[in-house]
Amino acid sequence: MSNVGRPDRQLYYDIHDPVDSEPLSASTLTKFLFGDILEQLLLFLAKEAGHTVEAEQAEVVVNGVVGHIDAIIDGVVVDCKSASSIAFKKFNRHEVPDDDPFGYMEQLAGYSEGTGGRDAAFLAIDKTLGHIALDPHDAGTLKSYNVPQRIDHLRDVLSGSEIPERCYDPVPEGKSGNMRLDTGCSYCSHKFKCWADANNGIGLRTFLYARGPVHLVEVVEEPRVYESTF
Repeated sequence: MSNVGRPDRQLYYDIHDPVDSEPLSASTLTKFLFGDILEQLLLFLAKEAGHTVEAEQAEVVVNGVVGHIDAIIDGVVVDCKSASSIAFKKFNRHEVPDDDPFGYMEQLAGYSEGTGGRDAAFLAIDKTLGHIALDPHDAGTLKSYNVPQRIDHLRDVLSGSEIPERCYDPVPEGKSGNMRLDTGCSYCSHKFKCWADANNGIGLRTFLYARGPVHLVEVVEEPRVYESTF
């Protein structure tokens, strides 16, 4: 169920060409482990605060797709999320529906659908500062995501031989004229294969800025930072 909201092309590569995907680094795996620990902490704190926490990791099925909810708290389906300080603001400000590169809303809608159309919420924690926010979404709004129909669409796409269109368009990198990957693309393990035709066939060029790596699909002005060759 966590895959239902992910872009078509990304899922297509996951199914049809998983061997060439970019391997996860040790630091990324550690980050995921830390996230799992923090999500368990959220449920512990909810119990200690006197809330009714039940159905932890209960299985739900929607149109043949299996998922496992984190919990039902006080009758509401809850999906726990750990987030950076920047990403946490989206949960705290109820902005996930407007900026959702990881398909969190479809995932939550699937959990709502699989538990009989319950209201649902994200319970998020800022893994840097420790702030906690509850981001509720009513059952009616979640129903509008029509997860069963989305699953039918994905079955058609993933069983076909045609690679879906790219998930995101490139975006400007400052005012230099350079174009970089959208955030959704930059986190994808298939980005180098997907954008092999970038930079006139050279492929993605990755520059190591202080804020982190930036993957350029078109270089007009050479950045004055180190370029990774790996």
